[in-house]
Amino acid sequence: MSSVRHGSLTIVPSVQFTQALQRHVSAPPDVVAGATARDVLMAYFARHPGVQGYIVDERGVLRRHVTVFVNGTQIGDRVHQSDPVADGDEISVMQALSGG
Repeated sequence: MSSVRHGSLTIVPSVQFTQALQRHVSAPPDVVAGATARDVLMAYFARHPGVQGYIVDERGVLRRHVTVFVNGTQIGDRVHQSDPVADGDEISVMQALSGG
């Protein structure tokens, strides 16, 4: 596994997808390297390319029906996914709830 070095630290977060998303696309949990949410997602998509089109559009922006959390906190940057991640962080990808 390749890793991302940030100073003297190797940043290796885990990624998991909810069962609701798994009904639409096979997205097994994995541990991938990255310093931002986007880095982690792109590393995940490199290993599991079938997932990418369901999660981000052709510009790399999160699709409307997708929400990403880092350690239970929703990321703030849906366009660039620039939110930082640290070693051991848990990234959860799920369907966004909508309604009215």
